[in-house]
Amino acid sequence: MNKVYPDAAAALAGIIEDGQTIAVGGFGLCGIPEALIGALRDTGAKQLTAISNNAGVDGFGLGQLLETRQIRKMVASYVGENKEFARQYLAGELELEFTPQGTLAEKLRAGGAGIPAFFTKTGVGTIVADGKEIREFDGEQYVMERSLVADVSLVKAWKADKAGNLVYRKTARNFNPNVAAAGKITVVEVEQLVEIGEIDPDEVHTPGIFVHRIVVNATPEKRIEQRTVRAN
Repeated sequence: MNKVYPDAAAALAGIIEDGQTIAVGGFGLCGIPEALIGALRDTGAKQLTAISNNAGVDGFGLGQLLETRQIRKMVASYVGENKEFARQYLAGELELEFTPQGTLAEKLRAGGAGIPAFFTKTGVGTIVADGKEIREFDGEQYVMERSLVADVSLVKAWKADKAGNLVYRKTARNFNPNVAAAGKITVVEVEQLVEIGEIDPDEVHTPGIFVHRIVVNATPEKRIEQRTVRAN
């Protein structure tokens, strides 16, 4: 089975539809699949639910899809750095499911592992727990969180072999492994593509069983959200 596609548009062809749930790896602008996000925008798909730690920045990353009003709902843990995200949410134009960052990571991990729900203390006694089951264990209260499974997951990795075994680079790993596992269909953007057998099995972060399509973006832009330098 050939998993390698010539470009991001081809990698998304035939699998993107209106109303889908799309999970996207990355943290801020670190480790985002920027070519795949641009290709998703270009499909014109609407009424999407996007699962991501945040929504990039204005005009880049998932911020592009907010500007084109393709996202109906965000499942995220952070609104900062994106004025349009905040504006749409405060104006009631965008549905937002605020999720604590660690809970979001676990919801994706659990979804990828086939675990439908789990209990956590995070959020008990706050609006995060509204409408959710609360159960007591060993004298402490816990809130039940449903896991997350996406119709399509968009992932950024540093290196892949042609079977889809992935290696992430440093902090760009972030949410990507969990997002990769939680997708019914997982599409990965990589900087390097090697032959099967060239990656030491001990170095594999995501096994190829989770990966369905691969596209090479050898020279991603890799923007920096905020650059802070020492004053002269």
